[in-house]
Amino acid sequence: MSKIISQEPLMIRDAKWVRLVKTTYLDPNGVERTWESSERCTRPAGVDFDGVGIIAVLEKPGAPPELLLQKQYRPPIGKTCVEIPAGLVDAGESPEECAVRELFEETGYHGVAVPAEDAGEKSCLMFNDPGMCNTNLHFVHVKIDLTDERNQNPKQQLEENEFIEVFTVPLKDLYKECRKLEKEGYGIDARVGSLAEGFEVAKKWKFL
Repeated sequence: MSKIISQEPLMIRDAKWVRLVKTTYLDPNGVERTWESSERCTRPAGVDFDGVGIIAVLEKPGAPPELLLQKQYRPPIGKTCVEIPAGLVDAGESPEECAVRELFEETGYHGVAVPAEDAGEKSCLMFNDPGMCNTNLHFVHVKIDLTDERNQNPKQQLEENEFIEVFTVPLKDLYKECRKLEKEGYGIDARVGSLAEGFEVAKKWKFL
């Protein structure tokens, strides 16, 4: 089981993946102010997004659709976090290509990006925590066909430092499952929690 051994301030000169930024700007009254934030150092040149979040739905004949989720230890919060598959874009990749590649690497499943209703295959550009950092992503909807022979025995293609457990939850049970997992000590990634809250709002206001 993973655990934190120590934590200490990180000097800017030693940072590899992120950097701190001080932004000077004018507020609506013309007053000069400053803002401290962070940003990734991984975004390829000429690209306006960092990566993708993958809404991967498994369709089983005669069964309700299930959402593919992951459990992964995250040192910043000292907990194993419940997440959707996700990853950073490589140079020259579209969001859809990135999503299909990352899905295969992290879960072993082969998927196909599918368009949302009246929209393209990717979501609008979304910012994870704009008061803290400039990190952003596109959601990509991916369909996993379990009748595809390649998906009969999926094998993850993980890097040496990746430890990811894959599991599924029926879409209709996502809100309840998030509550349950939180009580068990898991951290709930905001992307998963937002999906669950969206489903719950739709139920309460009878959109579903």
